[in-house]
Amino acid sequence: MTAIERSDVVVLMIDATEGVAEQDAKIAGIAHDRGKGIIIAVNKWDAIEKDNSSIKKHTERVRQVLSFMPYAEIIFISAKSGQRVNKLFPMIDTAIANNSMRITTGVLNEIVTEATAMQQPPSDKGKRLRIYYVTQASVKPPTFVLFVNDRSLLHFSYQRYIENRIRDAFGFTGTPIRFIIRERKED
Repeated sequence: MTAIERSDVVVLMIDATEGVAEQDAKIAGIAHDRGKGIIIAVNKWDAIEKDNSSIKKHTERVRQVLSFMPYAEIIFISAKSGQRVNKLFPMIDTAIANNSMRITTGVLNEIVTEATAMQQPPSDKGKRLRIYYVTQASVKPPTFVLFVNDRSLLHFSYQRYIENRIRDAFGFTGTPIRFIIRERKED
């Protein structure tokens, strides 16, 4: 817990021969909840019998268990042989940069306006969700405040859609994104 608290990026080491253990998932959950940058390193890759779809199969298994963190990059390494270990450091640098990234309010609002034009916000009983504007409140992790007319109209799936559009525009690989929803009545 202390190591997670002190870190900027958590490199979650998973044993390729065992897959994601329960303890791995708990550590990943804690790091995610604390807003840390996360990289999943699948170690002992040299001990796995491989075919043409080995990486794909292992990636799918990891993503299935750790489905709450689709933003985390996965790297297959061997600490013993040194295979791909050198690629870990640039990934750490990227995760740190993304976890500290700031985006101007104007650019954010362009992305959200475009997103709402492509997929209309949800409505309930004739009342449609309106996103007035969005601004970035903080970093580590990147936290965005959405000002809306009625927070009860903002369904989880639409919030995920907005998050995905922001990720499409800016990447944010290796870091969670947080949203704070504020209600503002129409003038």
